[in-house]
Formats: sequence, C-alpha cells, structure tokens
Amino acid sequence: MRLLAFLAAALLLTVLNAQAQVYEPYDGYDGYDDYYYDDPYSPYPPPPPYYEPTPRYQEPSRERRQRATPSARGMIVIATRDHTLVYTTAWGEQFVYPIAVGREGKQWYGSTRVVSKREHPEWRPTASMRQKNPRLPAVVGPGPSNPLGTRAIYLADGLLRIHGTNDPSSIGTNASSGCFRMYREDVEELYEMVQPGTQVIVQR
Repeated sequence: MRLLAFLAAALLLTVLNAQAQVYEPYDGYDGYDDYYYDDPYSPYPPPPPYYEPTPRYQEPSRERRQRATPSARGMIVIATRDHTLVYTTAWGEQFVYPIAVGREGKQWYGSTRVVSKREHPEWRPTASMRQKNPRLPAVVGPGPSNPLGTRAIYLADGLLRIHGTNDPSSIGTNASSGCFRMYREDVEELYEMVQPGTQVIVQR
C-alpha cells in the first residue's frame, strides 16, 4: 500500500513539473499603463543556487569622485554605456551597481525621479502580450519566475522601472525593454535607501 501511495505521489510531481513554466524577463516598457501591482500572497523564495552577488559598494574612482559634488548628493545616476547605476547618498557616500539596460531602440535618456516602490511586485502581462503568447497567465505572483524580481522602483518619466530580474545572467548587457535590471541583493539594498522624490539621471 505504501509503495502504491509513493508511486502515485511521484507521478503527480512529474505531471506538475512538466506543466511548470518560467517566464522570460520582461520590463513592460511598451505596456506600462496596463500594469497593476498587488500585495504578494507568499514570501519570495531564496535565490537560485547560481546567484553570485557582486560587491555593492565600491571605492569611488577618480571619475566617480568628480561626480560626487554637493549637487549630485541624494541622486541616482545611470550610465547606460557602462551598464552602471551609481547612488550617491545625502552625505556623499557612493554605491555602484552593475545593471542591465534597454536593447537598441528601447533606451531612454533624461532626468526623472522615483515616484513609488513595491516589494514583491506581481507581473501582469498586457493584453497584447497575451495575444502574442496565449500561454501567459493573467498574473505572475512573487517567485523565481517573476520577471520583476523581489523589488521594483518606479520612475516618473519614460515609463521606466529599476527592478530585480529572474535572469541574473543578463546583468551587464543590453537586454531589457527599457527598464534597469539589478541583482537581487543589489536592488533590495537600493530599495531601502532611495525614497520617492529621489532624482534619477539617465546618461548615454
């Protein structure tokens, strides 16, 4: 009887695993207005074993020291070409993070600001996305398949976000639909430091 129960459980697990789907990283740059974010239903699981966080704080280089002027304090500067996000605190300490940026034709440059933040954001594919791929669900909740990762920081202009990712191998490349992807530990640290109203400069 125990053997029969064990075999039935193994068969059920096999069927469930076969139906599991991991969704490609997506930033929703073209369909921002169709997105809504709700509170998570469960805590986010631990990161995958291949995740290797990079050092989040670096001693500023000469170029970074030149940028750390009083006018740059309390500001995020994104250098698209360098795939780098630099946050300078109000007291002048700098945090330098590697990021993924938009693909060719999806990049945005200019001055904007943080308008809101969300822990464990849900991902809701737009109607046009679901039309192109009918297998997409209406909602992807928190978890390893969520393309927005564990944190999302929303920007006012350009319809952009700074967020985590379910594809850490894309960090350091031109891979997104316009948003800025970060490693999990990096975006969680930045999330705690920045507040709505923080100025964001996106450079080439």
